[in-house]
Amino acid sequence: MKTKDFCFDLPENLIAQFPPKERGQSRLMTLDRTYGFIKHETVSKLPEILCEKIFLSPSGKKPLLVFNDTKVRKARLCAKNIKTGTETEFLLLEDKKNDGFLWKAMAKRASRIKIGSIFEVEQVKAEVIGHEDGYILLRFKNAVTDEWLENYGHVPLPPYIKRKDERADSERYQTIYAKETGSAAAPTAGLHFTKETIESLKKNGIDSAFVTLHVGLGTFLPVRSENIQDHTMHSETYCINDSTAVKIENAKNEGRKIIAVGTTSVRTLESAWEDGKLKKGKSNTSIFIYPGYKFNVIDALFTNFHTPESTLLMLVSAFAGKEVIMQSYAEAIKEQYRFFSYGDAMLIY
Repeated sequence: MKTKDFCFDLPENLIAQFPPKERGQSRLMTLDRTYGFIKHETVSKLPEILCEKIFLSPSGKKPLLVFNDTKVRKARLCAKNIKTGTETEFLLLEDKKNDGFLWKAMAKRASRIKIGSIFEVEQVKAEVIGHEDGYILLRFKNAVTDEWLENYGHVPLPPYIKRKDERADSERYQTIYAKETGSAAAPTAGLHFTKETIESLKKNGIDSAFVTLHVGLGTFLPVRSENIQDHTMHSETYCINDSTAVKIENAKNEGRKIIAVGTTSVRTLESAWEDGKLKKGKSNTSIFIYPGYKFNVIDALFTNFHTPESTLLMLVSAFAGKEVIMQSYAEAIKEQYRFFSYGDAMLIY
């Protein structure tokens, strides 16, 4: 299977540069993956939609939604080379010793940045002490903690958003239920959910569970290999607590439908499923889901519209079928849906 098989032409004006004026007011495409039927709805109607017969168990029980409660770090730093004055952006990916001093970071043309170079960020100095798998190792003179980043870091907006981050992004590029800090990007399907929507889901008898997967480069790095089977995913950390595992296992046993909110929730659930149960606790995953994969846990997926030739597009194609997805994307373009992180959503069932 070729990477180019997952290419499509997207008009640039459909790439959302800002979130909708109000959270939760995005459009929602519903897609029946068996027959390819499409309906055009709004996200605010989701609680009603999930009460329809198609989402109920044979005994009439309502589905379980699974969210990813990771929290985005303000991990993008604007630094200046003390010797040359050159400005460089770093995206902090991993606190190597969990003490805030040694960070693995992403930078443009990282291999050209010399070991021994010293940068300054908000009067804090950082020395490049090495390279690791194409990334930079930065040793800071003072501890760079999540609290420090909250004050001096920038929201790590994806590169297809062609603007600098604004104050509003601190709130809008974060889910309302974000809890566990550690992501370099938002689990964007969750950005659509408001307190009112979640309350409405509860009132309609639709239960929720939370997993944690810290979104890293494994989710977003482009597929550069010609054959998709040759692509290697970067590892990401996830955690499933006891109560979530019990909820999901009980739902499966009762025949209730499991609806993953976002591809990161899918990857967490499918990675942890083993012999009819979810592995509890903390683990790592480099799972790459593409057409031919047999899903073990999820029955439906709430997600955004994804970039061409991406692992995310391959995942939704594995779930719904490539032709069905490509047809639905063509319909979304025709109907002027907004794409990517701040864009509209789709519910695949």
